[in-house]
Amino acid sequence: MHREPHLTNAALFARREAAIPRGVGQSHQIFIARGENAEIWDVEGRRFIDFAGGIAVLNTGHRHPAVIQAVKDQLDRYTHTCFQVLAYEPYIELAERINAKAPGDFAKKTLFLTSGSEAVENAIKIARVATKRSGVICFAGGYHGRTLLTLAMTGKVAPYKTGFGPFPAEIFHAAFPNALHGVTVDDSMASVEAIFKNDIEASRVAAIIIEPVQGEGGFHVAPPELLQRLRTLCDSYGILLIVDEIQTGAGRTGTWFAVEQSGVAPDLITMAKSMAGGFPISAVVGRAEVMDAAAPGGLGGTFAGSPVACAAALAVLDVFEKENLLQRSRDVGQRLSAGLKAMAARHACIGDVRGLGAMVAIELFKNGDVKQPDADLAKRIATDAAARGLVLLTCGNYGNVIRILVPLTASDALLDEGLAIMAACFDALA
Repeated sequence: MHREPHLTNAALFARREAAIPRGVGQSHQIFIARGENAEIWDVEGRRFIDFAGGIAVLNTGHRHPAVIQAVKDQLDRYTHTCFQVLAYEPYIELAERINAKAPGDFAKKTLFLTSGSEAVENAIKIARVATKRSGVICFAGGYHGRTLLTLAMTGKVAPYKTGFGPFPAEIFHAAFPNALHGVTVDDSMASVEAIFKNDIEASRVAAIIIEPVQGEGGFHVAPPELLQRLRTLCDSYGILLIVDEIQTGAGRTGTWFAVEQSGVAPDLITMAKSMAGGFPISAVVGRAEVMDAAAPGGLGGTFAGSPVACAAALAVLDVFEKENLLQRSRDVGQRLSAGLKAMAARHACIGDVRGLGAMVAIELFKNGDVKQPDADLAKRIATDAAARGLVLLTCGNYGNVIRILVPLTASDALLDEGLAIMAACFDALA
């Protein structure tokens, strides 16, 4: 790649610090010049393998040719009207295709928005107007966004909630199962019942919302039994079940929606991130009668369901079918898990290898003691990996989890190269 001699990562970072508020974090002091599938090149010409995928946004890789072509074609037609003013067919086609993919033997409708936070906010709005109730039950360790409502729903204080309160009322957190730390499905369900006894009566709860795999919380997988029991509980109390698929959706876990693997049909599903291969769009899909509860004008947004993003999202759906990316997701997950388990066998600090499909993570502990999360080692591994040409992300309530969200279109050779870099990092630092 041609390097721009006047641009360096250090110089750009200095400009960034002068121009942009410090509250906007940055995992690595690297500035991208070009991306291609699962590789990027920075402004200094260095190559990196991308195991972050824009935080689960690039399941189809950087600049997938079909997505880019669809966007170029759309740019030649029109770029914006605001769907509520002048509608356009791509929005309708995309809604039809998402409706067909969502689980459940009932009629569905889909609303498009711009960000994941917007999708969650609107799912709660819809649940409240449909049930005429106000309460919302979430889960500890869950992440639902950065707006005030979604921050209230997020079950992790630092860094997301620190200093931003007070938050909206009637948001409650139940325990999320965690076998590593002895939290069972029974414990989780008991914590929901405790909320009904201690905080709010079930008849005033509009929705229970859960991630089928916690994203920022550390890639903890919700056991199918939990989702099934939540479905039964919601039905018994007239509560809507919302599944947040913003990080898990668009095929990351080996099915289009992760919740499909539990056999549960939620009332509402939120999605965003990888829907459009790098273009901003989000969605709420759910039961038609629930989705229709809001009056005309109650839902929408200026850029919601942008025609350019709709075109990109339709191309992503086509790519998944043509390239069999759901199976590829499962294969990538198996390859990553095998490589990470081999590392864990050599390094006691890797206390767990977990995930669903190609949504895979490792959790690090001091001396292998699950009571001593090692956030410092996770950070040092990520920093060393970047120096060796691999982009990694950390997460988890204690910051001690390293997660992998590599594009599903990455080759086996590239996956192996990335795993080899991780192994070298652990050999050097652990």
